[in-house]
Amino acid sequence: MPSPDLAAMRFDDVAAAHTDPAFPHFHPRPAQGWINDPNGISHINGRYHVFFQYNPDSARHHRIAWGHVSSADLVRWEEHPVALRPQYGGPDEYGCWTGVVTDDGGVPTAAYSGVRGDGGHSQVVIARGSEDLAHWEQTGHVAASMPADGQVTAVRDPFIFRFNGKRYAMQGAGLADGHAALLLYTVEDMSDWKYQGIWLTSENPVAAEFTPAEIWECPQLVRVPDSSGDSSDSRESGDSSGDTGTWLMMFSLWLSGDAHEHANGVGHLVGSLTEDPESGLPVFSPRGGGKSDLGRDFYAPQIVALEDRALLWGWANEGPGRDGRRGRSQDEIDVAGWAGVLTFPRELSVVDGALAVSPAPEIDAYRGAQTASQAGGTVVLPPFAEALVTASGAGSAGDARDAGDAGAGGGDTAVEVLLVGNGSRQTVFSGSIAPGEELRIFVDASLVEVYRSGSVATTLRAYPAAGEEWQLHLPSGATADVWELEQPAAHG
Repeated sequence: MPSPDLAAMRFDDVAAAHTDPAFPHFHPRPAQGWINDPNGISHINGRYHVFFQYNPDSARHHRIAWGHVSSADLVRWEEHPVALRPQYGGPDEYGCWTGVVTDDGGVPTAAYSGVRGDGGHSQVVIARGSEDLAHWEQTGHVAASMPADGQVTAVRDPFIFRFNGKRYAMQGAGLADGHAALLLYTVEDMSDWKYQGIWLTSENPVAAEFTPAEIWECPQLVRVPDSSGDSSDSRESGDSSGDTGTWLMMFSLWLSGDAHEHANGVGHLVGSLTEDPESGLPVFSPRGGGKSDLGRDFYAPQIVALEDRALLWGWANEGPGRDGRRGRSQDEIDVAGWAGVLTFPRELSVVDGALAVSPAPEIDAYRGAQTASQAGGTVVLPPFAEALVTASGAGSAGDARDAGDAGAGGGDTAVEVLLVGNGSRQTVFSGSIAPGEELRIFVDASLVEVYRSGSVATTLRAYPAAGEEWQLHLPSGATADVWELEQPAAHG
């Protein structure tokens, strides 16, 4: 029986009361404070839980805690009290950084990167939660410390997975030779992880091509549905414990001097897991990969493997303006009092050997009044909108998989999302569309998400000024249906 604490603050009430026109209305987050990486994504006792890096005291990254929202249906969200806080004198005194939540013998358990001091090495810290995940006990227990391995110079961001009935964990790392790496652990006991060594590095030729970095941050590993015939059993078992199928590994590609700009973005590898006959440990063999999002404002995603699908949330951060788009200065962010948005939940699959990303079907519930049907040319978008763009003939050609960079000029052959007004015209998104393709474009105040059928998404931030409106420019042969985004009526 969930405790009364679970019924917390409704996000649609938070959004409706917010005075900043750039604040999202359909992507839940607290009204104030800084947020970044989604953490601890889980589906427990009938509710989806999304935790996230959170500084409730300012719109800057400092002394990070874990915020918490939950939903029964991925549509109506509630905000809960802060879940984890830095503990004075503890291993997480400087911050409770990225991690996961897992069911450990019926007890919700968080495993996260705790940092004792600025510049110090992170350790894996364990916290135990109540049945409803609303209350957490932080004892400062450390399950894994910096490994005594001279090659490893940095480590962070634990992730837990199951394979052949056994529980394993991995962490992202950086090596003394400048390569990124994954470290592997066996986890028979959640309170005592056993280090098994360096598992994979960016020296691997497939990894070097698709996931170049100095540190692989926020590593993810889940089994995903595969329509290309490489996965005979990819929809079985919500804990990814099957021994066959297609596995997706995803990294946030950290470079020194990133300062939340993350030029390399997020990359992924597609491959298989097998068991080493001598050690009994899993072996990941990548066979391909690519960029996991084509936007400059997407980083640190987390994936949860459910019974029949894999869902991803990512972080869309504020910025000074990327790819020619108008941004927000730090002074403007401080005045606004908030920073960071999480994306819609996204379903992942592999199609013809490549990652395909689509909004979770539950998001359809936000479709409200239709404002345009089969419209062409220039279409005005509401400030909270979905547009479904289709192409049927010549004039809308192009290499769809390579398109989608914000600010790229497309002329009469591109689908463009613009901010127009006061004598100015700002291109937020520009991408080609081929006959038979679809683009689903969502605008939520200052967040734009573009989903291309059979490919990955594009995540962008842009800030409408007073007197500006969102416009959609369509090439010949392309049309759009447009809806206002609206909160559906409450159940009952």
